[in-house]
Amino acid sequence: MTLARTRLAALATSILAVLLIAAGQPALAVAKDSPLQAAFAKAAAAQDVPRDLLVALAYAETHLDGHKGEPSASGGYGVMHLVSNPTNHSLEKAAELTKLPADKLKADDEANILGGAAVLRSLADGLGLDETARKDAGRWYQAVAKYGNATSPELARLYADAVYEQLGLGIDIRGVQVKPQEVTADRGELAKARQLNAQAEVASPDYPPAAWVAASSSNYTASSRPSSYAIDRVIIHVTQGSYAGTISWFQNSAAQVSAHYVVKSSNGAITQMVRDKDIAWHAGNWTYNTRSIGIEHEGYVNDASWFTDAMYRASAALTKAICDKYGIPKDRSHIIGHNEVPGATHTDPGSYWNWTTYMNYVTGGGTPSWSTTIDNTTSGQFTASANWGTSTYSSQRYGADYRYADPVAASDPAWYSATIPSAGTYRVEVWYPDDPGYNSSAPFIVAASGGNQTVYVDQRSGGGAWKSLGTFSLSAGTYNAVGVSRWTSGTGYVIADAVRISRV
Repeated sequence: MTLARTRLAALATSILAVLLIAAGQPALAVAKDSPLQAAFAKAAAAQDVPRDLLVALAYAETHLDGHKGEPSASGGYGVMHLVSNPTNHSLEKAAELTKLPADKLKADDEANILGGAAVLRSLADGLGLDETARKDAGRWYQAVAKYGNATSPELARLYADAVYEQLGLGIDIRGVQVKPQEVTADRGELAKARQLNAQAEVASPDYPPAAWVAASSSNYTASSRPSSYAIDRVIIHVTQGSYAGTISWFQNSAAQVSAHYVVKSSNGAITQMVRDKDIAWHAGNWTYNTRSIGIEHEGYVNDASWFTDAMYRASAALTKAICDKYGIPKDRSHIIGHNEVPGATHTDPGSYWNWTTYMNYVTGGGTPSWSTTIDNTTSGQFTASANWGTSTYSSQRYGADYRYADPVAASDPAWYSATIPSAGTYRVEVWYPDDPGYNSSAPFIVAASGGNQTVYVDQRSGGGAWKSLGTFSLSAGTYNAVGVSRWTSGTGYVIADAVRISRV
C-alpha cells in the first residue's frame, strides 16, 4: 500500500510538472522553495518562533534584503538586521545563542535568519512565553518590540505595529509569501504608549501633519535660523534602515547624526526630530548643514521597493511647504540629493529614486489621473444591513459619522460601490477612526479583477488618516469595489467609514 501511494504521488507530481511546463510555468515552482523561504521555515522550526511573524519582522527591517553583508546606518546586518552598536548588541547575542561566528551571521542569509529567530526567541523566553503562548503570534508583540531596541515606549509601539501591520497586509517578495491573516496583537503596557502612526497625537511645531519626536541634543546644533543662517536648500536622504530604527538612532547620543524629518515608506507618515530653526547634522558638510533642511526616507538606496507613491507624495508635500515657507525655488538646484552635496561620500537617494515623479509632485503636478472618495453617507454608493449602527463618537471620523458593527462568523459586509473608468491598477485607501475598543483585525475586501482579496487592519490604532491597503487590478464598470466584513475572530467593533480609490 505504501509503495502504491508513493508511485501515485510521483505520477501526480510528474503530471503536474508537465501541465505547468505546458502552461509556460517552471515545474520547480512547486517542487522547491526559494532559499529564503526555506531559511525562514527552518529557523522558525528550530527556535519555535511563528514563521510568518519572523518574515514580517524581517520585512519591516529590510524588505528581506541582506544587502550583501553591508551594515545599515545604525550598524545592522542582514535580512534580520542584527545590530552591533554601542547600545544594541543583537549581533553579538545571536552569535552567543547560535554559536555561529559574527562574520557568517552578517553575510549569510540562512545564518542571519537563524540568528534573528534565536534572538527573538530569547526575548520571548525573558517575557515568560510558554509553549502554548508561543503558538499565538499575537502574544509575541512585546518580544518584537524589544527586538527593535527602541529608546522609548512610543517607538517600541511604532516598531512592533509596523511588523504586525504586515501580517494583516500580507507579504510577497523575494520568493517568500505570507498570506494576509487575522492576528490580535497583545500590546500589554505598550497599548498606553503614544501613537506615532498616521494621525499625530503630538504635532510637529513646524509642519503640523507630522508627529514630533525630539532628536538627542548631542546630534544637532541649536540655532535661530533663518535669522542666523538663510535656509535655501532641501536635501533628500535615504535612511539605510527602518523608520522606527532611524528615529530611535537619532535619539541616541552616540549617533552624532540627525535630520529634520523622517518619512515612512508604507504610508508616508512623517516625524519631525529637529526644529527647522536648528542645524541638523545630515549633509556631511557644515556649510550645507547650516543652509538646508534634511529629509530622511525609510529604506535602502539599492532597493526600489521602499520608494512608494505614498512616500513620494507625503515627502513632496513637506518639501513644497518648506520651499513656500522659506522662499526656496522648487527646482533641482535647490532640492538636491545627499550625493550632490560638495564633498559627499554618500550615494543616497540613489539611482532608484524617481526625481521626475518627486519634482512633479513638489511643483503641484502628478495628481492621480482619476480618484474617487466614497463615504458611508455617499448617496447610492454605500450599503449596509440594519446590523450596522451609526456613530459620531470619534472626532477622527471622515465626514458627519461612521458605521460600526459587532464581529460575527457570518457574511454581512458593508459595501462601497464605485464606477471604475477603465481596467487597470488602482490604489485603495481606507479611513477609519481608531479606538482601543475597535476591531483588532478588521477584514477589508477588495473586488480585484482576479478575485476578491482580503486585507486585515488593526483599527485600534493608525486612524484619522488615509491608510493604504495596497494596489490592485480592478475591472471597469460600476460595482461593489470595497467592502468591510464582520466575519473576523478579531475583537471589538468593526468600523466602516470611507474609502478612496485612485488610478496609479
